[in-house]
Amino acid sequence: MAILEFPPIDSADEHGLLALGGDLETDSLLLAYSQGIFPWPISDEYSLAWFSPDPRGILFFDKLHLSKSFRKFLKKNPYDVRFNTNFAAVIKHCAEVKRQDQPSTWITQEIIDAYIKLQELGFAYSIETYLDDRLVGGVYGVCINRFYSGESMFHLEDNASKVALVSLMYLLKQRDIGWIDTQMVTPVVQSLGGVDIPRETYLKILQVSLKSQ
Repeated sequence: MAILEFPPIDSADEHGLLALGGDLETDSLLLAYSQGIFPWPISDEYSLAWFSPDPRGILFFDKLHLSKSFRKFLKKNPYDVRFNTNFAAVIKHCAEVKRQDQPSTWITQEIIDAYIKLQELGFAYSIETYLDDRLVGGVYGVCINRFYSGESMFHLEDNASKVALVSLMYLLKQRDIGWIDTQMVTPVVQSLGGVDIPRETYLKILQVSLKSQ
């Protein structure tokens, strides 16, 4: 049964943990994202947890920073960038990424199944990079109206995920969408100009994006 209501955002703990349990039905996920909440399984014991951290990680297009070395790489970019052609493969590759601060992946089979369904319904997307028709990098996330999040990314070749993320930013810029939700500021996001903003500020720009077509 879909979740009907989440606890108040300001009841989240210092780590952003808001609630435990529930389900990943499409309506539950749409309700969560519309309120600035996202699922993040944290252990086998707590296989479904919901977070709304303060501060929140954001990547604004007008603050996008491309290093000299990356700009040089882009001039000879060997990758073919495609949009929404292989969502399932992207999220499965993301689930296989080994992360230093996580003993196991948070992208469980339940998450994979739920987000594939979201994508089929038009509420999730993928940006993929290919080298000689071989998938070598990508980003996937949630999209609702003019709101876009970046959930996870992977690369099998140098800069393949960065090319996907930057391509996403330029695509959104063409649609007059100036930011994506990164939830947290990882080293890669920080290198591209990602910043933390207060959760209260995030919720305000989120609502504007959700109401805009």
